[in-house]
Amino acid sequence: METQTIIDLVGGAVLTVVGWFARQVYQCVKELEKDVHRIEVDLPKNYVSKSDYAETMREIKAMFEKIFDKLDDKADK
Repeated sequence: METQTIIDLVGGAVLTVVGWFARQVYQCVKELEKDVHRIEVDLPKNYVSKSDYAETMREIKAMFEKIFDKLDDKADK
């Protein structure tokens, strides 16, 4: 076999492996993009926003203050 033929075969084999690897990486990236999009869509359904949580905590603290005030009034009697 000639040297040029060997170089062509080795180069073809290397490019085939590189092309296969690039296709696998591309497919994985596409799947990850789909997963991220799915998470972005489902996130508001499963988790509470920071502002909603803060508002709820303020309401709970206000209720606790009322309860503690009533308990203090009871304890004074």
